[in-house]
Amino acid sequence: MAQTKLTPTTSIRVFGEIEKETTITLESLGQMKQEIVVDQLIYNHNGEVKDTLKNMKGVSLKEALSQVKFKYEKPKELNEFFFVFTASDGYRVVFSWNEIYNTEAGNFLYFITEMKGKKMQDLEQRMVFLSAKDIKSGRRYIKCLQSIEIRRL
Repeated sequence: MAQTKLTPTTSIRVFGEIEKETTITLESLGQMKQEIVVDQLIYNHNGEVKDTLKNMKGVSLKEALSQVKFKYEKPKELNEFFFVFTASDGYRVVFSWNEIYNTEAGNFLYFITEMKGKKMQDLEQRMVFLSAKDIKSGRRYIKCLQSIEIRRL
């Protein structure tokens, strides 16, 4: 199967089991609290180094989603939520609500706003998401992110 070409994205549609659909843009990320993201070696599924990401800043996923209201009645129902991140080429990555909001790893999930000393709007990848604490980091390094669908089991 041939790989679909990535199309640069400038916004991320957030939709699903939430009260109101929203959009995250490069501009809106630029207005949020920026954090320094430590340099990352990107490993493939075999543990081989594929790239090095340097001089990064980003916005935490939790910060970017802080205004999103989930549809639930009892707090224990949050255990049923999961997030499907989709890139412009159809590549998908899944995170659970607990993984994002109830583990240390959730504190290291970022929308990258600067890389290699350049703003993301000046780079072809534009909307980039990184899980900075993964062992094989390439699996959840998402370039050209276009949507986050919030689903429920």
